[in-house]
Amino acid sequence: MKKNRVIRATTLGLVVLLVIAFASPALSQDIGEFEGYGDIGAPTLAGRATYAAAGQEYFVAAAGRNVWFDRDEFHYVWKRLRGDFILRAHAGFRGTGVDPHRKLGWMVRSTLDPNAAHVSAAVHGDGLAALQFRPGAGRDTEELRSEVGGANVIQLMRSGNTYTMSVAVAGDPLGGAQAIEIPLGDEVYVGLFVTSHNENKLEEAVFHNVRVVLPAPADLVPYRDYLGSNLEILDVDTGRRSIVYRIPESLQAPNWTSDGKALIYNHNGLLYRFDLKDRKPKVIDTGFAIRNNNDHVISFDGRHLAISHHSVDHDGQSIIYTLPIDGGVPELVTPKGPSYLHGWSPDGKYLVYTASRGGDFDIYRIPAAGGEEVRLTTTEGLDDGPEYSPDGKYIYFNSVRSGSMEIWRMKPDGSDPEQLTDDAFNNWFPHISPDGKRMVFISYGDDVAPDDHPFYKHVYLRMMPADGGPPKVISYVYGGQGTINVPSWSPDSKKVAFVSNTGGIKKKGPYPGK
Repeated sequence: MKKNRVIRATTLGLVVLLVIAFASPALSQDIGEFEGYGDIGAPTLAGRATYAAAGQEYFVAAAGRNVWFDRDEFHYVWKRLRGDFILRAHAGFRGTGVDPHRKLGWMVRSTLDPNAAHVSAAVHGDGLAALQFRPGAGRDTEELRSEVGGANVIQLMRSGNTYTMSVAVAGDPLGGAQAIEIPLGDEVYVGLFVTSHNENKLEEAVFHNVRVVLPAPADLVPYRDYLGSNLEILDVDTGRRSIVYRIPESLQAPNWTSDGKALIYNHNGLLYRFDLKDRKPKVIDTGFAIRNNNDHVISFDGRHLAISHHSVDHDGQSIIYTLPIDGGVPELVTPKGPSYLHGWSPDGKYLVYTASRGGDFDIYRIPAAGGEEVRLTTTEGLDDGPEYSPDGKYIYFNSVRSGSMEIWRMKPDGSDPEQLTDDAFNNWFPHISPDGKRMVFISYGDDVAPDDHPFYKHVYLRMMPADGGPPKVISYVYGGQGTINVPSWSPDSKKVAFVSNTGGIKKKGPYPGK
């Protein structure tokens, strides 16, 4: 393994007269996620920043000699933060540019002075990515170079006084991590930066999928304390994400209605219909079922909803019911628990679910109108997340039977199981596109046990052909449990709805969960 190479900026023996230039006044108006913006270090040409709300994009143009040596010249879009955070964005320059060392990325500064201590996750015009830092005011800049070249996904994370950069070429997992410990203070400036490395040239960069995440505190108690939620829509071909709704509490598992007009999600034990036109949620009447978890499914014809409710009559265990899509009195399907719903057959005749009968979780099938359940898997270990393919030929599911959690499929009667993924991740909840061509699922790293899918982790949404093939990352997410537990493709097979998490606000439970 290569050792970290630390490169120190020097003046090469030249006598440098440092004239302290204060940052030009940052505008007070908000710009998207941020509080202000402006030039730092008085570049010869004034920079600019705009936010395009429709695409949730940031356009930042800047001149400036550099962010290097003992002072900086660049344009900065910033907000002030305390505590730990995760910064993530897709970014790239517009046009071929003039200087290969023009830079863009994330920056954390102690002040807005041009000689301030800072840490930056910087990508150069020639593709070099580096964690660059000034360890104290007026000191020379240093850097730790990443082994990943040509990155357009940039992440900078703070934990205490430790700053870690990770980068990726979109579609690949994050890698090339570099870390440094620098005490910049508790409250810092955090934001996007651009410098042209040329005093007489403005260079413009575009940032999208910009996320400023406040992660879970170390003392958060799962299923009692919750972070805030972003309801997001992802274009699976472009990787572009759009936040359509936010709350400082937990909402989970968005389902897309068959007419494409709404999403159905759960929040505090209730189900909500979220209208995509007016962007307002409305409670769905589920009668006595007011302790619903995030395992709910819409029938292929769009007329019915199946739910998993923690029934008082069944000692609080998860029991499956069906009801009309617009609400009504739930009808019992599974008389035994725990039973966690995941799929409905295309012909509407059967439900498939994960259930514990005798201590092991396996996959079962039952008539949608109720009746005798049939056990479809018998291997030792957790089998979960069963979902029918749109043509009814397969049931896709995730299983730990091979040692890690991987995606499998089998015939509807449970025969001929076939493993579809086998990599360094623990893969959960396969969802097949309505056209039957592609599958999206959520992937955890090795910091999570194979049979666990907790809240508030770094996860990937990945996509692969429905028949198998190399997966690619389509979204870099802070989430996990509740992100994409249920079928969430748009009817046209172009988009996926999911939930990401952020926020320092705790929501006290209890909340029923799987």
